[in-house]
Amino acid sequence: MELQYGKFYRELYQKHWWWRAREEALVRFLQQNLQADPQRNILDIGCGDGLFFEQLGKFGDVEGVEPDERLIDKDGPHASRIRIAPFDDRFASGKKYGLLVMLDVLEHLEDPASALGCAHGLLDENGALLMTVPAFQTLWTNHDVINHHRLRYRRETLFPLLDAAGFNVKNSQYWFQWTVPAKFMIGRMQHLLRNKPHLPKIPAKWLNRILFEFSSLELRTLGTAGLPIGSTLMVYCVKRATTAR
Repeated sequence: MELQYGKFYRELYQKHWWWRAREEALVRFLQQNLQADPQRNILDIGCGDGLFFEQLGKFGDVEGVEPDERLIDKDGPHASRIRIAPFDDRFASGKKYGLLVMLDVLEHLEDPASALGCAHGLLDENGALLMTVPAFQTLWTNHDVINHHRLRYRRETLFPLLDAAGFNVKNSQYWFQWTVPAKFMIGRMQHLLRNKPHLPKIPAKWLNRILFEFSSLELRTLGTAGLPIGSTLMVYCVKRATTAR
C-alpha cells in the first residue's frame, strides 16, 4: 500500500460508502454464523490500525498482526494488541485461534499459499477463516495499482489454494454486483488513456449516503443470492482436521 494511501485509510474506512457497507455485511454474516464467546481467540491478519477490532470484539478476544508499522498509531487504543510482523511461516503466537480474519489481504501477498498454510496451523480444531478478496482480473483498475495488488481472485483461483492449505469452504458470496460494469469501464478507460493512479476520494455526503444505502440493500439481497459475479469475493471456511498431501 502506498504510504499516502495508508495515512488516508482510517478516514476512508470510517466514512467511505464501500468500507461502511462491507463492514456492515461482514458483521451481519458473523452474527448469523458465530455465537459470542469471550473465550474465543480472534486474529485479524493485516489489521492495519485495528479498525475492525471493535466489531470483532463482539465475538471474542481480538488481537492483530500488521507488517507495516507506518499504518499503526502507536498511541491508538488498539496498539498494544497489534503485533508488527510479516504473516508467513515465521509467525508464531503461542496460541490457537477460533477465528482468523483476512480482509483484502491475500491479494497483496507474494506467496498466498504459504500464508494460508500458516493460517491453517494457527486455528484450533473447530476454527474458521473469514476472508475477502477483490474479484475478477478483468475488473483491474488503478485502485489495484495504488494498493499494490498482485491478483484479483475468483472462486476458481482461490478455492484450490484453500483446499491445498487444508480448508473446507462453507460459504462464499460475490458482493458489490452493481460495481462490476462501472469498474470494467473505468479500467478500460484508464488503460486506454494511460491514467496515473491517484488516491481515492470520499464522495459528497449526500452521494456517499445514497451509495451506502444502495450497496447495503444489494448486499442483503443479491449478495446472498449466489450470483456468480461481483467485485468482491467473501469466503468463510473451516479447518480440516487432517490434510491429504
